Amino acid sequence: MDSWVATVGLPIALAVVMLGLGLGLTVADFRRVLSYPRLVLLAMGCQVVLLPAVCFGLVTAADLEPELAVGMMLLAASPGGVAANLYSHLFGGHVALNVTLTAVNSVLTAVTLPIVVNLSTAHFMGDAGSVGLQFDKVLQVFAIVLVPVAVGMLVRARAAAVADRLTRPFKIASVVVLVVVIAGAILKERANIADYVVAVGLVALVFNVVSLAVGYGVPRLTGADRPDATAVGMEIGLHNSALAIAIAVSPALLDNVRFAVPAAVYGILMFFTAAAFGAVVSRRTRRRGAPAQPLS
Repeated sequence: MDSWVATVGLPIALAVVMLGLGLGLTVADFRRVLSYPRLVLLAMGCQVVLLPAVCFGLVTAADLEPELAVGMMLLAASPGGVAANLYSHLFGGHVALNVTLTAVNSVLTAVTLPIVVNLSTAHFMGDAGSVGLQFDKVLQVFAIVLVPVAVGMLVRARAAAVADRLTRPFKIASVVVLVVVIAGAILKERANIADYVVAVGLVALVFNVVSLAVGYGVPRLTGADRPDATAVGMEIGLHNSALAIAIAVSPALLDNVRFAVPAAVYGILMFFTAAAFGAVVSRRTRRRGAPAQPLS
């Protein structure tokens, strides 16, 4: 990927995505955690512990080459993105819960993502010191994830009407950014992309389906209603591939395009799997009528 694009373009593009998320958040969204304590804990437990463990098992079983394995773990550690909120809304998810999970997830993964990446590089590549996220890079990850979100929240707090007008354009821009980032990662490795798709495509697909199933199934098993479970399923089932790609290719962070390949492949697949998953869940909801009582 062109150095100017990676150095300047990607951080700006990612800031657009995260700012768009922030425009839809308020302090009340964090306070709302108290309304769904068990559900939020379940969701974050799946996000932080269960799904990275599942991903580790998948990449180990598939015997992926080290760089692709690290790329998959980077993806697994990434939070939900704009697509998660969009699909949750389209398929009857509890939107307020989704926004709350996005708020908590964005803060939490700013801390947990570097830990997962460093452990993964140490395990699969044997030298975390040369390719991992050192302390200064961890601070950069923290900044690129949280600062734009905070700015968006500040705009909403100070000028709600402006935030309302900006929300839709930023959502559209976020989708465009996702497509451009994925296209850039694929273009850079176009000579090898067919081999990469063969190598990582099935793993990315299985991980995506498992993420959606875990996100929906675990809350349902503990008594959550379908809208709540749909919100959780989309939030932790659709990982932020744009963030993973940006961290992978940025010269200031991991600076390795191959780390971005799994996220690029996943970013294409997830639009289709999420649509199919949402259609199945919403159809079952219509057939069974009123949902159970919400989990608090």
